Amino acid sequence: MRIKLFMLLVLYFFYNTSHAAGVNVAVAANFSGPMQKIASAFEQTTGHKTVIAFGTVGKFYAQIKSGAPFDLLISADQETPEQLEKDNLAVAESRFTYAIGKLVLWSSRPGFVDDHGDILKKEAFKHIAIANPKLAVYGEAAIEALNNLGLIERLQTRFVTGDNITQAYQFVSSGNAELGFIAWSQIYEEGRAIAGSYWLVPQDLYPRLRQDAVLLTRGKDNVAAQDLLDFIRSETAKNIIRSYGYDN
Repeated sequence: MRIKLFMLLVLYFFYNTSHAAGVNVAVAANFSGPMQKIASAFEQTTGHKTVIAFGTVGKFYAQIKSGAPFDLLISADQETPEQLEKDNLAVAESRFTYAIGKLVLWSSRPGFVDDHGDILKKEAFKHIAIANPKLAVYGEAAIEALNNLGLIERLQTRFVTGDNITQAYQFVSSGNAELGFIAWSQIYEEGRAIAGSYWLVPQDLYPRLRQDAVLLTRGKDNVAAQDLLDFIRSETAKNIIRSYGYDN
């Protein structure tokens, strides 16, 4: 009886480890919170392992073109996955929109940012943080919003520019900038915003932030990569994504 039980355990272990695989994922910095939870649920459900790198889409594009070993790109935009398809670096028809992001003006100081963003027209601050608009989609959205508000020339000398949206958030949370444009998902979770004050920027002030995922050519034969793409479409993942304030 013990021998049979031992053999069953061996077979179970062999089956699960032989069917488990690893996947290397490049993930836009704004999606770091939900992606960590999705990856944890994915690993528990499938036994696959995920290795995640967070950063700006612009840098990821350059790295993928240079042969970086990523299987998936979880992007902050649609344009980069589309371009990777044109470059034959992504699998055709694997791309889909997993979330629609939102831009927010945030300060770690309670009561500092008003409900209409009128703080931007005042002289009450010296520094405003944004992500690099040449590399980060949310930085580009911030510039577009300020252009539409007619405030870009007035405020650009006050910019503190981060390499990505995570660094822009850190500038504000540390007090190095009194306020900044960041992703709504960075300060929103489970139905409420964290401490501080904010203005959720109207979505007609910047282009719709459709965020696409795509299977990269390197990962086309990787079962874990395809399984993770499928998992991101699951109700479990969608609920996690919505809990961070994204639409999907």
